[in-house]
Amino acid sequence: MHTVLSKDGTKIAYDRTGRGPALILVAGAFSYRKFRAQVQLAELLSSQFTVYNYDRRGRGDSGDSQPYAVEREIEDLEAVIEAAGGSAYVWGLSSGAVLALEAAAGGAAITKLALHEPPFVVDASDRKPPQDFIPQVTELIRSGRRAEAIKYFMTKGMGAPGFVVSMMRMCRRCGRT
Repeated sequence: MHTVLSKDGTKIAYDRTGRGPALILVAGAFSYRKFRAQVQLAELLSSQFTVYNYDRRGRGDSGDSQPYAVEREIEDLEAVIEAAGGSAYVWGLSSGAVLALEAAAGGAAITKLALHEPPFVVDASDRKPPQDFIPQVTELIRSGRRAEAIKYFMTKGMGAPGFVVSMMRMCRRCGRT
Protein backbone atom coordinates (compact mmCIF):
# COMPACT_ATOMS: atom_id res chain seq x y z
CA MET A 1 0.00 0.00 0.00
CA HIS A 2 1.13 3.51 -0.87
CA THR A 3 -0.30 6.83 0.23
CA VAL A 4 -0.44 10.37 -1.07
CA LEU A 5 -1.74 13.52 0.60
CA SER A 6 -4.60 15.35 -1.06
CA LYS A 7 -4.67 19.14 -1.23
CA ASP A 8 -6.55 19.38 2.10
CA GLY A 9 -4.12 16.99 3.84
CA THR A 10 -6.32 13.87 3.64
CA LYS A 11 -4.35 10.63 3.25
CA ILE A 12 -5.34 8.71 0.12
CA ALA A 13 -4.29 5.04 -0.02
CA TYR A 14 -3.53 3.20 -3.24
CA ASP A 15 -1.99 0.04 -4.63
CA ARG A 16 0.28 0.12 -7.66
CA THR A 17 0.87 -2.84 -9.93
CA GLY A 18 2.15 -3.56 -13.43
CA ARG A 19 4.28 -1.78 -16.00
CA GLY A 20 3.45 0.70 -18.69
CA PRO A 21 1.56 3.97 -18.89
CA ALA A 22 -0.20 5.08 -15.71
CA LEU A 23 -3.86 4.06 -15.41
CA ILE A 24 -5.93 5.09 -12.39
CA LEU A 25 -9.05 3.18 -11.34
CA VAL A 26 -11.79 5.28 -9.71
CA ALA A 27 -14.29 2.99 -7.99
CA GLY A 28 -17.99 3.58 -7.40
CA ALA A 29 -19.61 4.90 -4.22
CA PHE A 30 -19.81 1.56 -2.39
CA SER A 31 -16.52 0.15 -3.57
CA TYR A 32 -12.89 0.35 -2.54
CA ARG A 33 -9.56 -0.88 -3.87
CA LYS A 34 -9.76 -4.31 -2.19
CA PHE A 35 -13.14 -5.36 -3.65
CA ARG A 36 -12.54 -8.58 -5.52
CA ALA A 37 -13.70 -7.26 -8.91
CA GLN A 38 -11.57 -4.12 -8.51
CA VAL A 39 -8.49 -6.21 -7.68
CA GLN A 40 -9.17 -8.52 -10.64
CA LEU A 41 -9.51 -5.56 -13.00
CA ALA A 42 -6.22 -4.11 -11.75
CA GLU A 43 -4.51 -7.47 -12.25
CA LEU A 44 -5.86 -7.84 -15.80
CA LEU A 45 -4.81 -4.34 -16.79
CA SER A 46 -1.38 -4.58 -15.17
CA SER A 47 0.05 -6.46 -18.15
CA GLN A 48 -0.29 -3.26 -20.22
CA PHE A 49 -0.37 -0.46 -17.63
CA THR A 50 0.98 0.64 -14.30
CA VAL A 51 -2.34 0.50 -12.46
CA TYR A 52 -3.10 2.80 -9.54
CA ASN A 53 -6.09 1.38 -7.67
CA TYR A 54 -7.03 3.79 -4.88
CA ASP A 55 -9.47 4.05 -2.02
CA ARG A 56 -11.72 7.03 -2.48
CA ARG A 57 -12.04 9.41 0.45
CA GLY A 58 -13.78 7.75 3.43
CA ARG A 59 -13.26 4.23 2.12
CA GLY A 60 -10.75 1.50 2.90
CA ASP A 61 -7.44 2.92 4.13
CA SER A 62 -8.00 6.50 2.94
CA GLY A 63 -8.85 9.32 5.31
CA ASP A 64 -12.17 11.11 5.55
CA SER A 65 -11.73 14.83 6.25
CA GLN A 66 -14.97 16.72 6.71
CA PRO A 67 -17.03 18.32 5.39
CA TYR A 68 -17.47 16.17 2.29
CA ALA A 69 -17.36 17.91 -1.08
CA VAL A 70 -17.07 16.57 -4.61
CA GLU A 71 -14.25 19.06 -5.16
CA ARG A 72 -12.17 17.29 -2.47
CA GLU A 73 -12.63 13.97 -4.27
CA ILE A 74 -11.44 15.58 -7.50
CA GLU A 75 -8.40 16.89 -5.62
CA ASP A 76 -7.82 13.33 -4.34
CA LEU A 77 -7.80 12.02 -7.91
CA GLU A 78 -5.44 14.81 -8.94
CA ALA A 79 -3.09 13.84 -6.09
CA VAL A 80 -3.04 10.24 -7.33
CA ILE A 81 -2.41 11.49 -10.89
CA GLU A 82 0.54 13.48 -9.55
CA ALA A 83 1.85 10.38 -7.74
CA ALA A 84 1.53 8.48 -11.03
CA GLY A 85 3.90 10.89 -12.74
CA GLY A 86 1.74 13.91 -13.49
CA SER A 87 -0.65 12.49 -16.09
CA ALA A 88 -2.60 9.27 -16.46
CA TYR A 89 -5.31 7.33 -18.19
CA VAL A 90 -8.36 7.17 -15.92
CA TRP A 91 -11.13 4.55 -15.73
CA GLY A 92 -14.16 5.33 -13.59
CA LEU A 93 -17.08 3.16 -12.46
CA SER A 94 -20.52 4.60 -11.64
CA SER A 95 -20.05 7.64 -9.38
CA GLY A 96 -16.30 7.21 -9.94
CA ALA A 97 -16.99 7.76 -13.64
CA VAL A 98 -18.70 11.06 -12.82
CA LEU A 99 -15.74 12.12 -10.65
CA ALA A 100 -13.32 11.24 -13.44
CA LEU A 101 -15.36 13.20 -15.97
CA GLU A 102 -15.62 16.21 -13.63
CA ALA A 103 -11.85 16.09 -13.06
CA ALA A 104 -11.18 15.94 -16.81
CA ALA A 105 -13.60 18.81 -17.45
CA GLY A 106 -11.80 20.82 -14.77
CA GLY A 107 -8.43 20.39 -16.47
CA ALA A 108 -6.91 17.43 -14.61
CA ALA A 109 -3.99 15.84 -16.47
CA ILE A 110 -6.03 12.92 -17.82
CA THR A 111 -4.60 11.45 -21.02
CA LYS A 112 -7.64 9.35 -21.89
CA LEU A 113 -10.85 8.65 -20.04
CA ALA A 114 -13.00 5.50 -19.87
CA LEU A 115 -16.38 5.69 -18.14
CA HIS A 116 -18.34 2.62 -17.04
CA GLU A 117 -22.01 3.01 -16.07
CA PRO A 118 -22.02 6.69 -15.08
CA PRO A 119 -25.34 7.44 -13.33
CA PHE A 120 -26.59 10.14 -15.69
CA VAL A 121 -30.15 11.20 -16.38
CA VAL A 122 -30.10 11.43 -20.17
CA ASP A 123 -33.75 11.74 -21.07
CA ALA A 124 -36.54 13.70 -19.36
CA SER A 125 -38.43 10.43 -18.92
CA ASP A 126 -35.51 8.74 -17.09
CA ARG A 127 -36.02 7.89 -13.43
CA LYS A 128 -34.90 10.69 -11.13
CA PRO A 129 -34.22 10.80 -7.40
CA PRO A 130 -36.62 12.77 -5.16
CA GLN A 131 -36.15 16.55 -5.09
CA ASP A 132 -34.92 16.43 -1.49
CA PHE A 133 -32.56 13.50 -2.12
CA ILE A 134 -29.27 15.21 -1.18
CA PRO A 135 -30.58 16.82 2.03
CA GLN A 136 -32.14 13.48 3.07
CA VAL A 137 -28.93 11.49 2.52
CA THR A 138 -26.88 14.22 4.19
CA GLU A 139 -29.12 14.22 7.28
CA LEU A 140 -29.06 10.42 7.57
CA ILE A 141 -25.25 10.44 7.46
CA ARG A 142 -24.96 13.44 9.80
CA SER A 143 -27.17 11.71 12.37
CA GLY A 144 -25.04 8.56 12.26
CA ARG A 145 -27.67 6.46 10.45
CA ARG A 146 -25.30 5.18 7.76
CA ALA A 147 -27.16 1.92 7.05
CA GLU A 148 -30.36 3.91 6.46
CA ALA A 149 -28.42 6.34 4.27
CA ILE A 150 -27.17 3.48 2.09
CA LYS A 151 -30.64 1.98 1.79
CA TYR A 152 -32.16 5.37 0.93
CA PHE A 153 -29.39 6.08 -1.59
CA MET A 154 -29.78 2.71 -3.30
CA THR A 155 -33.59 2.56 -3.34
CA LYS A 156 -34.65 6.20 -3.76
CA GLY A 157 -31.57 7.49 -5.57
CA MET A 158 -30.55 4.58 -7.77
CA GLY A 159 -33.94 2.87 -8.02
CA ALA A 160 -32.73 -0.50 -6.78
CA PRO A 161 -35.30 -2.83 -5.21
CA GLY A 162 -35.05 -3.06 -1.41
CA PHE A 163 -33.73 -6.62 -1.49
CA VAL A 164 -30.57 -5.43 -3.27
CA VAL A 165 -29.39 -3.70 -0.09
CA SER A 166 -29.86 -6.94 1.86
CA MET A 167 -27.93 -8.81 -0.81
CA MET A 168 -25.10 -6.27 -0.58
CA ARG A 169 -24.86 -6.90 3.16
CA MET A 170 -24.85 -10.68 2.63
CA CYS A 171 -22.11 -10.47 -0.01
CA ARG A 172 -20.02 -8.29 2.29
CA ARG A 173 -20.38 -10.80 5.15
CA CYS A 174 -19.52 -13.82 3.01
CA GLY A 175 -16.42 -12.21 1.54
CA ARG A 176 -17.63 -11.74 -2.02
CA THR A 177 -16.46 -8.14 -2.06
